[in-house]
Amino acid sequence: MSLAYNSGATRNIDMSRTEADLAVNIRKATSIEETAPKRKHVRSCIVYTWDHKSSTSFWAGMKVQPILADEVQTFKALITVHKVLQEGHPITVKEGQSHVSWLRSIDQGIRIFLESKLAFHRQHPEFNGLFEYEEYISLKTINDPNEGYETITDLMTLQDQIDAFQKLIFSHFRHSTNNECRISALVPLVQESYGIYKFITSMLRAMHTTTGEEEALEPLRARYTAQHHRLVRFYYECSNLRYLTSLITVPKLPQQPPNLLAEDEERPALPKRPAKEVEREPTPPPKNVSVPDPEPINDFWSTEARRQQEEYENEQQRLQKQWEEQQRAQLLAQQQAQRDFEEQQRLQAEQQRLAQEQLLQTQYQQQTQGRLAELEQENLNARAQYERDQLMLQQYDKRMKDLEEQLNQLNSNFSMQTQSKDDQIRALQEQVNTWRTKYEALAKLYSQLRQEHLDLLQTTKSLKLKAASAQEAIDRRERLEREMKTKNLELADMIRERDRALHEKDRVTGGNREEVEKLKRELRLAIERAENAERAKGSEISALLSKYNREMADLEESLRNKTRALDEIRANHGERDEDQEKALLEKDEEIEVYKSGMEQALMELEELKLTQGDADRALDTQIDDVLHSSVAKINDIIDSVLQSGIQRVDDALYELDSSMQAGNQNASPSYVLSQIEKASASATEFSTAFNNYIADGPNSAHAEIIRTVSIFSGSTADVLSNSKGLLRFATDDKKADQLMGAARQSAQSTVKFFRALQSFRLEGLEPLQKSDVVINNNHEVLMNLQKLSKLVDAFAPKSSKLSGAGDLGDIVDRELSNAANAIEAAAERLAKLKKKPRDGYSTYELRIHDSILEASIAVTTAIAELIKAATASQQEIVREGRGSSSRTAFYKKNNRWTE
Repeated sequence: MSLAYNSGATRNIDMSRTEADLAVNIRKATSIEETAPKRKHVRSCIVYTWDHKSSTSFWAGMKVQPILADEVQTFKALITVHKVLQEGHPITVKEGQSHVSWLRSIDQGIRIFLESKLAFHRQHPEFNGLFEYEEYISLKTINDPNEGYETITDLMTLQDQIDAFQKLIFSHFRHSTNNECRISALVPLVQESYGIYKFITSMLRAMHTTTGEEEALEPLRARYTAQHHRLVRFYYECSNLRYLTSLITVPKLPQQPPNLLAEDEERPALPKRPAKEVEREPTPPPKNVSVPDPEPINDFWSTEARRQQEEYENEQQRLQKQWEEQQRAQLLAQQQAQRDFEEQQRLQAEQQRLAQEQLLQTQYQQQTQGRLAELEQENLNARAQYERDQLMLQQYDKRMKDLEEQLNQLNSNFSMQTQSKDDQIRALQEQVNTWRTKYEALAKLYSQLRQEHLDLLQTTKSLKLKAASAQEAIDRRERLEREMKTKNLELADMIRERDRALHEKDRVTGGNREEVEKLKRELRLAIERAENAERAKGSEISALLSKYNREMADLEESLRNKTRALDEIRANHGERDEDQEKALLEKDEEIEVYKSGMEQALMELEELKLTQGDADRALDTQIDDVLHSSVAKINDIIDSVLQSGIQRVDDALYELDSSMQAGNQNASPSYVLSQIEKASASATEFSTAFNNYIADGPNSAHAEIIRTVSIFSGSTADVLSNSKGLLRFATDDKKADQLMGAARQSAQSTVKFFRALQSFRLEGLEPLQKSDVVINNNHEVLMNLQKLSKLVDAFAPKSSKLSGAGDLGDIVDRELSNAANAIEAAAERLAKLKKKPRDGYSTYELRIHDSILEASIAVTTAIAELIKAATASQQEIVREGRGSSSRTAFYKKNNRWTE
């Protein structure tokens, strides 16, 4: 198929845009994935050549792509070039001649075919990319049989190149992998081979019609027949490829090649003439008639008449015999011709029978071979299907195991979370019960105090009535009232203090979580102080009541005494009674005023109790708002910390890929392994802290997340820097690339871990789903660090001091003891050197010698003390760190540190 564009049509083309789109389409068509180049990308390149009537940008864009770096990219690039040469503007083939040297630099099988195709178009520029016969006839106006013969020969050579390349493609098919990229290379081959086949068929018929030289064209017919059978097999194999049949319609050719001697395939060939004609025998010449001697003269006329009569009869007999002989010879000739014709018919029938038998045998062999090929293909397909089924079963089994493990893990996580939630519910229920108990106790205490207060008022009233007649009782009552007023003022001060605390709490509601907690604590302290004050006031009131009861008893007694005295005095002092009555009336009025004030205070206290519930609800609402705002701020802080961790790891990745950074050149494999262990531990610690934050919510310690993020990102950056420093130990580039790839993968998984935990990504998820995100990403990071650890371990020395037999703790103690013994031996040797005789040395030399020995002795003594301290520190570390495990288990757990 070819693209037909109207040359007179105009299109609005943005040159800069189309150039950029062409570069993008070329890059996508030559991607590194082992898949077929997408039709839309290749189609865009083809349309570009028709729009611009040029392929220069296409060739330039193809050359700048890094296609030589990967075999898949190279193969896809050549497939794209082939399609553009076929369906692009005819100028593409002409301009492609200048890029043959670039094609020769590519080491691929398709490159040879493309060179042959371009070479053919260079010799025959009248052909288009798909070898269409009608367009060739319209361009080629001459009719030279020699040139036609050469053209057909070149086309058949190119057809052989296509056949060789398609066999190469089929030989590289793999049953266990995806062959989509290889199959896509067959699409242009099928189209081009079918175009060449139709062109050769039409041109051979035209050659036979024009020249009529069948013997001269016999080599072309034989080669055409062989190519026909190869194409039949090629198209049959292509029709079995499901992916290829979904892209194009595979042509179907008959088993036998078409008749090239006829004008049309449907018209039958004429029968052949007989090989030889029947040869007729020549007619025999007439025999010589003997003339008799003349008779004598006498009786001349009678004799002459008789003689003439005899001659006539003899002539008639001769003619009769001659006619009979001619008839007999003609009959023999006809019989001989009939026998020859029958023999020729029999020979022709025998030849036709033999030819039919040979044709049937050939067809049977071809059918047998085709059936055998079909059975082989079915066997291969069945085997491939079996392998795919086995692979799919293995994948299903592996997937089932993974799902079972995930299900078990989910069940365990769900049970743990359910248990933690149950614990939280029980704790909250206990808190609710505690607060309910406290509230009931406070309500009971308040009612009790109120009742006692009312009783006290009643008692006070009765006391006032009883003590109205005594000035001393009045003084005591006034003192009692002053004390009550003082207590009420103190209670009002405490109420104002509580109101001030509530107002202060409302004022700082917009603060952060710590201020809210502080206000809560202050509120609880204020409430406790109020409760303590109420309890203290209750106890004081009880003490006052007991005191007042005792005083009332005393007052009653004194009142009785005073009454008796008054009775005695009243008789003597009648005038004083009126004054006393007036004083009593004034005191009664004051008592009524005090009573009304006390009742008003009680009413205010009752209103305060009623409004306390509304205030608590408003306070709870404000506290909830403060908590929500605090949680939002905490989430923003955590997102910022996670982003800083991502930035730090990204900077480390940039330094890892940068050629200007050589990494830590002092890093050793053991040190890098310790850094990897630190990164693994920090990742686990960070996951635990974040899970605690998810489980506890606002009550969690978010400072732990900030600390673990900083440690985790820093340890990951240290791992990248130190891993790059280990490249100097790599023996080849492959190991170095593996080490760099593993380090990069661990860092990328860390960045993915941090990004997955940002609040806007976790928004809308349940706590269990959030925990699953943390666990899965942590597992991925640990797996990548483990892979990196295995690669780094290959750089470490294989010998180990701990490989010997024996208890590890004893080995460590023995090594430390050996070091201490060596130091002691060195100290003894230095002491012996100091005691050696010094005859023959000057004072200056002895002073230098003594200085050196004293410095050496001081150094060895310090080393001995250091070893003793190290031994003690070692024992303390093992004692404090091993827990319930043995010394040997602790040393094995920390084997790198032990070495």
